Amino acid sequence: MLRLKSSLLGTFSPRRRPPNLHPQLSLLYQIGCNFLQIGRIRAMASHIVGYPRIGPKRELKFALEAFWDGKSSVEELQNVAKDLRISIWKQMADAGTKFIPSNTFSYYDQMLDTTAMLGAVPPRYEWTGGEIGFDTYFSMARGNSTLPAMEMTKWFDTNYHYIVPELGPDLKFSYASHKAVTEYKEAKELGVETVPVLIGPVSYLLLSKSAKDVDKSFSILSLLGKIIPIYKEVLDELKTSGATWVQFDEPVLVMDLDSHKLNAFQDAYAQLEESFSGLNVLVQTYFADVLPETYKVVTTLNGVSAIGLDLVRGEKTIELLHSLGFPSDKYLFAGIVDGRNIWATDLSASLKTLKSLEEIVGKDKLIVSTSCSLLHTAVDLVNETKLDDEIKSWLAFAAQKIVEVNALSKALFGEKDEAFFSMNTAAQASRKASPRVNDESVRKMTSALKNSNHRRTTPVTSRPDMQQKRMNLPMLPTTTIGSFPQTIDLRRIRREYKANKISEDEYKKAITEEINKVIKLQEELDINVLVHGEPERNDMVEYFGEQLKGFAFTVNGWVQSYGSRCVKPPIIYGDMSRPKPMTVFWSTTAQSMTTRPIKGMLTGPVTILNWSFVRNDQPRFETCYQIALAIKNEVEDLEAAGIQVIQIDEAALREGLPLRKSEQTFYLEWAVHSFRITNCGVKDTTQIHTHMCYSNFNIIVSIIDMDADVITIENSRSDQKLLSVFREGVKYGAGIGPGVYDIHSPLIPSTDEIADRITNMLGALDMNVLWVNPDCGLKTRKYAEVQPALTNMVAAAKLLRAQLSSAG
Repeated sequence: MLRLKSSLLGTFSPRRRPPNLHPQLSLLYQIGCNFLQIGRIRAMASHIVGYPRIGPKRELKFALEAFWDGKSSVEELQNVAKDLRISIWKQMADAGTKFIPSNTFSYYDQMLDTTAMLGAVPPRYEWTGGEIGFDTYFSMARGNSTLPAMEMTKWFDTNYHYIVPELGPDLKFSYASHKAVTEYKEAKELGVETVPVLIGPVSYLLLSKSAKDVDKSFSILSLLGKIIPIYKEVLDELKTSGATWVQFDEPVLVMDLDSHKLNAFQDAYAQLEESFSGLNVLVQTYFADVLPETYKVVTTLNGVSAIGLDLVRGEKTIELLHSLGFPSDKYLFAGIVDGRNIWATDLSASLKTLKSLEEIVGKDKLIVSTSCSLLHTAVDLVNETKLDDEIKSWLAFAAQKIVEVNALSKALFGEKDEAFFSMNTAAQASRKASPRVNDESVRKMTSALKNSNHRRTTPVTSRPDMQQKRMNLPMLPTTTIGSFPQTIDLRRIRREYKANKISEDEYKKAITEEINKVIKLQEELDINVLVHGEPERNDMVEYFGEQLKGFAFTVNGWVQSYGSRCVKPPIIYGDMSRPKPMTVFWSTTAQSMTTRPIKGMLTGPVTILNWSFVRNDQPRFETCYQIALAIKNEVEDLEAAGIQVIQIDEAALREGLPLRKSEQTFYLEWAVHSFRITNCGVKDTTQIHTHMCYSNFNIIVSIIDMDADVITIENSRSDQKLLSVFREGVKYGAGIGPGVYDIHSPLIPSTDEIADRITNMLGALDMNVLWVNPDCGLKTRKYAEVQPALTNMVAAAKLLRAQLSSAG
């Protein structure tokens, strides 16, 4: 919402703009001009749930990393952050957005921000109270030289990661971060009235975990009464500062909730109701539909003025609105513009949906919104020079989605931009008919896949002996996950090659030298199964997408994964196939440098799917099967070239798992089937590995059904939760490598620490199936961290081998 002092309104005229205005006054002046234009649009009702914080060209990433490396000051980091926030608010104000969010910016993660707000700092960080500063904040996020970071896991079914709160019955809460109020005031000083966004109290608790050594009988929801007073303090301060709307993000409402959890929502908002006086309160959900019982609860919460619903992934919610109706005293924030993908909204179809909702809710109570925060999409299509005009016309990044939201809102109020709608209709038709999208030969091959389960002929329990005869590995074999540190020089070489500043021969020579360095280092460390380090790869998905037909690529289409880590998802726009081998040259080059086995490194079809912007004109499983066929061709070429160990990473298998349990079985069936397609034709002596990050071990039966010979899985940062699955009786006959140390932390584990972890693993797993490896790839770390950590890892494995041999 825009709120400007009435005494200033008469001074705002684009024709009378004063010269040499200070940047912030210039913003205020421009907003005033926009206000006059917006005023003629009858209470235009538009809302954005949240916006990307990294900046159009990753400005926040570079500012954070410079600060962490000691190359810039706190003030410099804060100035970059402030400029980004101002730019975002201006962009939304210029587009005419009525409900502009604040407090969606974060230096690392919005859940961590809430942990700071509540003063819920784990005792190991020795925080002594007061306003939480960067030292404590970033130690919780990243760890430090003496302390590990807090656990990080996936944010629902997205590729974003959040820092998991660690809570216990003795934790003392206090109002320890005033960030929400500070940012609201910052916007207000610019003349921009915003809606402060808070993670709701129930979602915060249900997305937390019990601290280590807390009694199993402890219920996280028992802390509700302790955190509500902090929320009340925040609300009181926001009201005092002039806020009239507050948004509570309660995404847990789209999950399968029992009566106990639903009652917690009713209890929380009943306790908060008194503090809601003088405020309009929006409860926002996203990522899926809400179940009927949940819908009945959320639409009757005490003191709540508005409900935000995802109507893109929540198609069944639209049915609920029609069948159960909507409270006449509440606003509906209709999430009709997709915040999870980059395809342009079908404006005509969306307007039709909105008009049908208008009949239920009423025009004055209907607000056009995004389905979720735009955090999960790329920032601005204007920055793209690599995409051709046809594909560009099919797309909308975050900046364009703001325009779409406001165009739909205006159309709903009788101010339809006919030219804009006509252009959108033409683009929709162009995409549907384009020969670049449709390849009949690929569709026929994909259709034929459904007639087989694509299993290898010999059972997984019988293959290890044949593979061991070929490779002769020791007990507790050591390996790494794939990537080695990507140095500044390495990135420069790839960048110069892409820009045609160095020749192909110069590029190959530089990459070959880097591979040789990585191979020699691993041999010196005495690692058993080696990797080539992936120096030629910019990203584990983009690298493959660039070599597959049916993909498009951006220059600045970055999306935040966690902290300063950003990914640039490829765009799957059409039917896919593999024109030629993608990894064989570099894998065989690496194998020629050593007698030890080198892993051929591939990204699996499910991960390529889940880490791309996927076409929305056919079922996701159809697209996944197409990718699986392409990877199958690559696996068979690697085997034919003499590569005896092939790793097909499925880091994102869990990520695509539907939030609703009733939908999970079907997803797991086609996802696991897609993986098996890739390697069903290899020899028994070829060892197939896969790797998973932050997996949900409740799906262990499906993981076993993948039929891989060795599975490496994140384990250390989640307090070794994986091991509990095997202690509870799950039998696994193939190789397994639970990560022995967390690569996301700069903390270097000692040999004894790693040996203790391996010993703990041996309490749940047979020594003949256990592998020793880090949690994940080493791309983001420095060699000064990697070399001592791997040295200690190998030493720990040798120590345990000696102990097991003497005991035997």
